[in-house]
Amino acid sequence: MAMLDLPHDSPLSQADTPQTTLPVAKTVISDEVKLNLDLLPHLIWIQRGDASYCNNALKDYIGVEHQNIPYCDLTKCVYQEDAEHLYNLWNNAQKTGQKFEKECRIRDNQGHYHWFLLIAQSHSIKPDQFDWTVTCTNIHERAVLLRETADTLRAHTDMLDVSVDCIKIVRPNGTVSHMNRSGCIALLGQEKVKKFDMEWLSLLPPEVRDKGQVAITAAAKGKNARFAGMSGNGDARQYWDNILTPVVNEDGQTTSILCVSRDITLQRIAENKLRISSERDELTGLMNRRSFKQQLKKSLLKAKTNKQKLGLMLIDLDHFKHINDTLGHPAGDHLLRILSKRLNRSCDENTYVARLGGDEFAVVVNNLQDIEHFECAAQTVLKQLDLPITYAGKLINGGMSIGCALYPNDAKDSSNLLKYADTALNNLKDGGRGGVRFFSQEMLEITIQKAAQLETARQIVRDNSIEPYYQPKVNLETGRIISFEALLRWKHPELGIQLPGSVAEAFNDYELATKIAETMHLKIFSDMACWIQCGLDVVPVSINASPVEFMRDNYAEILLKRLEKYQIPYHLVEIEITEHILAERGYIYVARALNKLKQVGVRIALDDFGTGHSSLTHLHDYPVDSLKIDCGFVHRMNSELPIHAIVQGISQLGPILSLDIIAEGIETEEQLESLKQVGCSLGQGFLFSRAIDASNVVEMLSKNHLEIKKD
Repeated sequence: MAMLDLPHDSPLSQADTPQTTLPVAKTVISDEVKLNLDLLPHLIWIQRGDASYCNNALKDYIGVEHQNIPYCDLTKCVYQEDAEHLYNLWNNAQKTGQKFEKECRIRDNQGHYHWFLLIAQSHSIKPDQFDWTVTCTNIHERAVLLRETADTLRAHTDMLDVSVDCIKIVRPNGTVSHMNRSGCIALLGQEKVKKFDMEWLSLLPPEVRDKGQVAITAAAKGKNARFAGMSGNGDARQYWDNILTPVVNEDGQTTSILCVSRDITLQRIAENKLRISSERDELTGLMNRRSFKQQLKKSLLKAKTNKQKLGLMLIDLDHFKHINDTLGHPAGDHLLRILSKRLNRSCDENTYVARLGGDEFAVVVNNLQDIEHFECAAQTVLKQLDLPITYAGKLINGGMSIGCALYPNDAKDSSNLLKYADTALNNLKDGGRGGVRFFSQEMLEITIQKAAQLETARQIVRDNSIEPYYQPKVNLETGRIISFEALLRWKHPELGIQLPGSVAEAFNDYELATKIAETMHLKIFSDMACWIQCGLDVVPVSINASPVEFMRDNYAEILLKRLEKYQIPYHLVEIEITEHILAERGYIYVARALNKLKQVGVRIALDDFGTGHSSLTHLHDYPVDSLKIDCGFVHRMNSELPIHAIVQGISQLGPILSLDIIAEGIETEEQLESLKQVGCSLGQGFLFSRAIDASNVVEMLSKNHLEIKKD
């Protein structure tokens, strides 16, 4: 029986092929069989005993002239890469008679290869001898398409394996049909897996399986889905963003689900760090304002559920800016850090602390038993600055002001609780710093009144309803007008002329105070310019300056520009400041402005002298031209001997310090005579004239003499 021969270019040459001595052929293939084989389109080769035959289709395909060809001639037309395997199959089959199939490429008579399915079927003649029928069916198109598809799938698989994302093909029932290399490593701990078919969710931690099932169910219905997942434990834990996309057929049915899982562990770590930094104050490590407000809402909800009381303290460090200005910001930061540690140590399990910003802190006390419990906690907080704090060998002197509000007594929500604690804190600071102040309804009424004054002030600025009025200052001996004090008035559309007390809070607000001052300045200087043009003997005009107007350190420059605009001589203007301005933290700005004004001839008056922190140092360090005795002293001097002595002492300071002394609020002849007796020669008050508008000033300047009004 003939053995398989390889093509001439096969790595196994014919010299290596086992040779068998063939006996003289005795078997004859009938013409009927040949005729039937020639009618078939398939390539057919048969071997009967020692005879072989190929049908017309095979003969025409490989381009041979005779049809009685041995199997070895047939195999010479097989593609080299396929021939070696075919050789092994044939040799084994010769021994066993076992049928075999092989897809291989066979060369046609034009030298082109096509894919065929070669099937070798044996028929036993006697032991160890077989007849063979070999059929070759053309499968070229299907084989090429199949291999192209396989190559494409292999390329896709390779691309999937290159991806760092974990990519899985999941069936609608949740089982895995394929997983790329990254997925195998992450979920199975190995790079190559031959068989999948496991449930995907079973590979995930129990805590994320419910979310995963919801996503798979949605994707199986044709909807895109997404859920956050995780794998591993402890420090090895990884976080994943799982995106599920359904793959649907022409009928809209989901055939599979593409799941892309992206490792977001680093992102999650960064987000956690960002969250912590967004919730914690960088300097002190305490909760910041944002996280504090969230925590306060949770605490209030718990207090409401358990019907408990809750206390809130708002803390403001006294004169903290002064510490930064004198010792530097590092010293201020050191104070904040030390105080934060002390506050934390002083808290029990029911208390927490936050830094709201700058030198502002908040303390919340949960589960309060009664108001006394809250008061005790506030006193404990207040004592945290009793122990000295040093920085670079220097002692940092500090104090704190604490405003307190109670839930549910004062407020039932976080916004109002914060508002009322702040109201108590501001009330404490308005009356002098340091200590603890608990919220009361009276404070709220004051706050509401201040808010109304601010709104009124904004309205009169918008409506330009501000009008300056002028009250004369006179020589008490002669009645001659020596100057005017410009006073703020504004016109209400229904109630008429209103006094500045209705907008008093505006003078604590820089923006409002400066806008009101600007309007007053422009109208005063316009009036003065008009009087000068009329040829009147114009006397100086005093203008009141509120403390906040000096905060931007440009008060003098702005005032001088306005004087130049209206061509007002500097000596015709006097600036009146209250005594407590000189004790404020911004006194440096005040001193610079006053000295600059004094250098060009603007006069400076110290108003309400004796009512503040009176000090002769003020008179020595500041360019003061005159002192004004407060009207309260004038009204009481005839009934209280100590007050009479104070007025007399101030009046006698004038000549000694080269200062003009002016008494305010003179309303009776008795007060007038008493002032003359103690040496006060200048004054103003209703006894001479109330404040008047600009038109009446013209008439008054024309006479330049005031008669004392008789009752």
